Amino acid sequence: MKRKLGKYELGRTIGEGTFAKVKFAQNTQTGENVAVKILAKSTILKHRMVEQIKREISIMKIVRHPCIVRLHEVLASQTKIYIIQEFVTGGELFDKIVHQGRISEDEARRYFQQLIDAVAHCHSKGVYHRDLKPENLLLDCQGNLKVSDFGLSALPQQGVELLHTTCGTPNYVAPEVLSNRGYDGAAADVWSCGVVLYVLMAGYLPFDEADLHTLYTKINAAEFSCPFWFSPGATSLIRKIIDPNPRTRIKIEGIRRDPWFRKNYMPVRAKADEVVNLDDVRAVFDDIEDAFVSEKSENSDSGPFVMNAFEMITLSQGLNLSALFDRRQDYVKRQTRFVSRQPAKVIIATIEAAAESLGLKVHTRNYKTRIEGVTANKAGQFAVVMEVFQVVPSLFMVDVRKAAGDTLEYHKFYKTFCAKIDDIIWKSQDGMSKAALLRTMTR
Repeated sequence: MKRKLGKYELGRTIGEGTFAKVKFAQNTQTGENVAVKILAKSTILKHRMVEQIKREISIMKIVRHPCIVRLHEVLASQTKIYIIQEFVTGGELFDKIVHQGRISEDEARRYFQQLIDAVAHCHSKGVYHRDLKPENLLLDCQGNLKVSDFGLSALPQQGVELLHTTCGTPNYVAPEVLSNRGYDGAAADVWSCGVVLYVLMAGYLPFDEADLHTLYTKINAAEFSCPFWFSPGATSLIRKIIDPNPRTRIKIEGIRRDPWFRKNYMPVRAKADEVVNLDDVRAVFDDIEDAFVSEKSENSDSGPFVMNAFEMITLSQGLNLSALFDRRQDYVKRQTRFVSRQPAKVIIATIEAAAESLGLKVHTRNYKTRIEGVTANKAGQFAVVMEVFQVVPSLFMVDVRKAAGDTLEYHKFYKTFCAKIDDIIWKSQDGMSKAALLRTMTR
C-alpha cells in the first residue's frame, strides 16, 4: 500500500513511540528525503498535549542551525498532525557509544564542539533543551552531530527568570534541577553537555546507580572520577562543567575559550538572514479539528510492503548495506535489521512463537508484530516492533525497532531474541554471497 500526504509519498516506519510514529518519506516535487512524525489528534487531545506539541514544533522552527535537526513544515488532516523533518541517516550517537565503547578524545572533542555550538544557538534564542543525552544526538551521513527531540524544551516567560519543572533523564540532569527550587536553564544544559562529553570519552556514565536516592546523592555532590586515559585538559574542563554549584559552573563562553576545547575548533554558525515563519504551526493548532492536507492510500496486492532499491539504500550510509548482514555490527542499535529467505508468514510465525516462549505479549497485523513486556528489573514496560518487508521475491527484510522503554533494555531483549529466531536469519553460506545479493537488490 502506498500512501501520499500532499506532495510527500510515505514509506516505511522508521520509529515508533507511545504517542507518535515516524515514517520515511520523499518530497515528490524535489526528490528530497524527509522524516514524517505522525501524531493522532485524538491522542493529543486526550492527554492534553496540545500546548506541549505546539511548543515543541515552534521551538524546532525557531532554532534553525546546521547542528540541529531541521523542521521543514507542519501539516494536518482531519485526524492527524504531520511534522515534516530532516531525514538524518547516521543513527544516534548513543548507538555508536554502545557499539564502539569509548571514542577517541579528538573525535569526542569534535562532537562536543558541535554540541556546544548548537546549544549556544538555542540559548541565544531563549530556548533551553533540558534533555541533552546521546540518545537525542543524531549523526548525519558525514558524521556531523544533530541535536533532536525538543519535547522537554522551555521558552522564556516574561518576568520569570528561573525554570521550575523537573524533567530530563536523571543520569544527565543537573543537581539544581532535582532540588525543586528553580534553576537557570542555560546552566542546566551546560551540565548535561559535560556528562555527554564524559560518556563519549569514558564509554560509561559518571553517575550510574541502581536506586535513585544514591544516584541523586552522588549527583548533588558531583561525586565522580575521571579515567586515567582522559588528558589533563579534558579532565580540567569536565570538572569545570560538572560543578554542582550552578553559580561557579563554567558557562558556554568560558567553554569556548578553554584551550582543550579550542583545538581544531571550526565554529558552526546558523545563517544570519534566515526568516522563520510559524504560520503553518498556527494553522494546524488554531483549530485542531480542521483538515489542511489530502491523505491518499493506493491499495496493492496483499502481502508485505515491497521495498525498492532506493529505499534499501536509505537504510544505511551511502551504498553500504553491510549492516543488514552483520548482526555483530548492528545488534546494539535502537533500530536493527536482518534478512531471511523464509516466507513472510513463516518469519511472522517464528517471531510470534519466540516472543510467547519468553512470556511476552504479541500483537500482529499486516506483517507487523508488536512485542510488549516488563523490563528485567521490573521497573517499567518496554515494547519492540518487528515488521517484514519484501526486498526481492525470495528475500525478506525484518526491521526491528524499539517502540517504548529504555534503549538498554531493548539491547538486552534483542540479543536474547536473536538466539530464539536464529534459524530464520540469513547466513552467508546459504547459497548466495553478500556481494551477489547486494547486486540483486540494487539492480
